[in-house]
Amino acid sequence: MKKWENLPGDLRVDEVRKYYEILQKHKGGLFAKRVFDVVTAGILVVILSPVLLVLSILIKVDSKGPVMFRQVRITTYGKRFRIFKFRTMVNNADKIGTQVTTKGDARITRMGKILRGCRLDELPQLFNILIGDMTFVGTRPEVEKYVAHYTNEMRATLLLPAGVTSRASIEYKDEDRLLESAENADEVYIEQVLPEKMKYNLKAIEQFSFWGDIKTMFATVAAVIK
Repeated sequence: MKKWENLPGDLRVDEVRKYYEILQKHKGGLFAKRVFDVVTAGILVVILSPVLLVLSILIKVDSKGPVMFRQVRITTYGKRFRIFKFRTMVNNADKIGTQVTTKGDARITRMGKILRGCRLDELPQLFNILIGDMTFVGTRPEVEKYVAHYTNEMRATLLLPAGVTSRASIEYKDEDRLLESAENADEVYIEQVLPEKMKYNLKAIEQFSFWGDIKTMFATVAAVIK
């Protein structure tokens, strides 16, 4: 982690300091977390390469557009990065609708429904983990539009890399259902869903432990299977 005085100005606030000091006490756990990320992601990329290839072909056959969905998200210290995801919507879907997905969203392709149901669309994020922009367990990366609405306390989640999964992801795995009947999905997400998810994310920082992350990974697998 960077020294406090080297953090971006919007992170050097009292509401964030509490979480910063907690993480400073877990330098060993954070190092183990990064080593685990690199080793595990590398092994999974090799093992799953045939699966990634088959899914890429199926996506290309199912609908027009690129195999990968690349979108700018926010990670550690407010850094912008491009997330890797299998495309599950029609091409340029983010330009013809809201940036959150609702149940029954007409933009989702046939193959996309299958990928989302099993969370297989997240597999390419193994490459984001290897690069260092993401980690297995951490706050899901949001687009700039939503990060702009973070409170000072919420910005504490930017002390760590964005994650593929988290306790909030498990609790809100059916997030699209919550937004299904919303007249303005973006507004409901920003004012109601995001603050509740952040309670889980901030608590995860308060209770951070390397083994706690491992438990969250297993809990995610169980939630997907269920």
